[in-house]
Amino acid sequence: MAKLIGFGEEVAGYKILVLNEREIRAAAGIMFLATFLSLMFIVFEGNFVPIKYVISIFLVDFSIRVFVNPKYSPVLILGRFFVSNQNPEYVGAIQKKYAWVTGLILSATMFVLMVLMNTYSIITGIVCLICLILMFFETAFGICLGCKLYKIFKKEEAQYCPGEICDLKQKQQIQKISLIQFLVVILFTSLVILISYNFMEKLQAKPEDLFKMASIEKAK
Repeated sequence: MAKLIGFGEEVAGYKILVLNEREIRAAAGIMFLATFLSLMFIVFEGNFVPIKYVISIFLVDFSIRVFVNPKYSPVLILGRFFVSNQNPEYVGAIQKKYAWVTGLILSATMFVLMVLMNTYSIITGIVCLICLILMFFETAFGICLGCKLYKIFKKEEAQYCPGEICDLKQKQQIQKISLIQFLVVILFTSLVILISYNFMEKLQAKPEDLFKMASIEKAK
């Protein structure tokens, strides 16, 4: 049982149990994509079946991560498959547990409300949005928002954070954002708003079938 139940791996050179951040980010990306596609079925077809399957899978997966062992999580195993040729990036396991407990609570809430009670409301919408934000930050930026709970409850700094952010004291030159770069972002945003305002009617027009239009023009 000692080999079955556990949380984190022993790796030479690391003082605490660690996990592979690369497979965690890959798993978060898979979960984000599954959730996003399920929401598209709701928005465009009013079909809640896919999201119910996704919620159930997430609940089981997070339960395995928290109560059994992350190495047996089906989604993490799938993530490991996709990044198996990349060098591991080790992160402290303990802070990830706090993040996954958060995921377990959120998925359990959704499971009760949407799967067992078969309901939807502003509550399920907000919870789903929170899940999407957490997964997006993890997979896109390597930022574990749920891991911040570790510092809140443990009152101590986490070790071996993604991107060595725990040890980062001063930004290198390549990491700094200059005034010109900041102005570029402001100008770009202003341009997008300007175009949206002036071409709103054109942008909102429903597109037509290109080949149908071509056949009409040919007929003329």
